[in-house]
Amino acid sequence: MSNAKIEVKNLTLKYGDALAVDNVSFSLAQGECLTILGANGAGKSSIGKALAGLLPPASGAFLLDGDDVTTLEPFLLAQRGLSYLPEGRAIFPTLTVEENLMLGARKLSKDPKAAVESAYELFSRLGDRRKQQARTLSGGEQQMLAVAKALITEPDVLVVDELSLGLAPLVINDIYTALSAARAKNNVTILLIEQYIDRALNFADRAMLMVHGHEVWNGPADSNAEGIVRGFLSGESEGAA
Repeated sequence: MSNAKIEVKNLTLKYGDALAVDNVSFSLAQGECLTILGANGAGKSSIGKALAGLLPPASGAFLLDGDDVTTLEPFLLAQRGLSYLPEGRAIFPTLTVEENLMLGARKLSKDPKAAVESAYELFSRLGDRRKQQARTLSGGEQQMLAVAKALITEPDVLVVDELSLGLAPLVINDIYTALSAARAKNNVTILLIEQYIDRALNFADRAMLMVHGHEVWNGPADSNAEGIVRGFLSGESEGAA
């Protein structure tokens, strides 16, 4: 019997008749981080949506702690400890910072007030702006808020889609520091879908490269991985030219 935290078996995803992901398989142990890399349209975000219960597979299965959860609704996956951070700003813009945090904390945390205070420890800027409406925050602060909402529930599994998109390097550093703290404290299993190759490989344990819905390479996120990934992606760009 497998002791994997996550198992994805022969996953195929479609949008209508269009194939997005073709027969992809991988697994993650508790506390491990896998980054999925690839150009736009490679299918990597579709995998994140499928694991969050937002995109039903055409075929294949998704197991969590050995249980088949392929058809579970998103809220049931959340109750089982899976938190999904989609591309963009997953916040309520007309609510304050504190109200955004309390919404998530009340649903999944045993001690909502303590959970909210832990968010301010992760991101001191959010504490300074706790009474501001989320829409008045900068783009980087809004992403900090989205990440804080995901982390304060202390998930077992975190699926993160395009974390760094459109953010300044200093903000990206703060967010990755918070993710590192969560891994160290709670041994969170992370599926990281990212556009910045070097940042993703520095953070992750393993990497998988997607091209046009197909897995074309996977391996350790070590010193050799960046050259391999960039080689595949540059070859794809040349072929499309």
